[in-house]
Amino acid sequence: MSQKNITRVSGSQVKIDFVVTPDEAKPYLDQAVIDISTHSPLKGFRPGKATYENIARAYGEMKIWQQAFEKIARAQFMSSALAEDLDTIGTPSLEMEKLVPGNNIEFSMTVDILPSVERLADYSKTLLKWKPRVINEKDIADALKEMQNMHRVEVVADHEAKKEDLVVVDLDILKDNVLIEGGTSRGFKVYMNEAQYIPGFSDKLLGVKSGEERNFELPFPEDHFNKMLAGQQVKFNVTVKDIYELQLPDVNDAFAKKLGIDSLDTLKELLKKNIQDEANKKTDQSCEIELMDILIAKSAFSQIPELLINEEVRRMLLELEKGVDDQEMKMEDYLVSIKKTKDQLRVEFIPQAIKRIQSAILLKEIGKQEKCAVAEKDVDTEIDRILETIKQTDTETRERVSSPEYREYIT
Repeated sequence: MSQKNITRVSGSQVKIDFVVTPDEAKPYLDQAVIDISTHSPLKGFRPGKATYENIARAYGEMKIWQQAFEKIARAQFMSSALAEDLDTIGTPSLEMEKLVPGNNIEFSMTVDILPSVERLADYSKTLLKWKPRVINEKDIADALKEMQNMHRVEVVADHEAKKEDLVVVDLDILKDNVLIEGGTSRGFKVYMNEAQYIPGFSDKLLGVKSGEERNFELPFPEDHFNKMLAGQQVKFNVTVKDIYELQLPDVNDAFAKKLGIDSLDTLKELLKKNIQDEANKKTDQSCEIELMDILIAKSAFSQIPELLINEEVRRMLLELEKGVDDQEMKMEDYLVSIKKTKDQLRVEFIPQAIKRIQSAILLKEIGKQEKCAVAEKDVDTEIDRILETIKQTDTETRERVSSPEYREYIT
């Protein structure tokens, strides 16, 4: 009968020592004989039909035992992990101690295990008070102003450009009298009362007339992704095409009716409700984050394997890259703009990665305590949703999201 001994070698690893008798190894040895004689048939025998003695004479008995060992080790490890309810991660390392035909097989396997909650915070007590933001008249007035702007009318003006106008220009941007890459824009709209990417740009256009040309210099933002331009004085050659006066509709009952609302008072009540709902949602999100921080601080966890931390950091980096890609930027340009390398980001991500892992472990433990369960169809739906956001050509990420390990993470 096989023997095993399980010891914790660190806060995140266990070592399992195995002793397997020849009798227990026999089914695997018999299969090894079939496999060897199938792939390397002996003369006079059909593939897979040579006997143990024939294969041992032809290739040596040790070859049979070596062939069988991989399946023996895998079966013993899986059996022990299931029997002892070990949440293992990654591939175990193997150390062979004795493999001699006719004798007990002795070996050990060391594997990382999922961290656990060693002390769970008492979440039955009130740990945090939900504090909703009270919506005031200014919130409603700001929302109405935004709706006004959405329904404004652009009317060609015959006056000089004012702070409330829209100025349409043709634009060339030069550095050292050389046109920069992407520095030409035709029909560029400048809303004079809105913040511009280049600070001070709209101020330089105050008082211009239609058809007028203006040349001026301004510094590019210090955080511009192109180091050759960041903080540098750049020349702007501007030709004014048109000036438009932005006419805002009056905010009254007629305005509300155009929006399908019977009166201005009803519109205000609807806006108040929508703004309050959105504020409550943001409060929920901030409370959730704060509550998790409190629970983590009041709980204790076993050591987190480096493998798990590295995987979470890698996942965070992928999330960042996708966000950068969604903004139609290149990751290389983004890294230049923040003056960091990927390796620097990986190091900076470690504390947050540990917190994310602890949050997942904590929620899993609370789920056990509260006997919560996740329906398989809900996990399928979430994975399908994530896959829809990943490009078909990104096979590596799609395979990772479809893996059993990621499924467990989502669950």
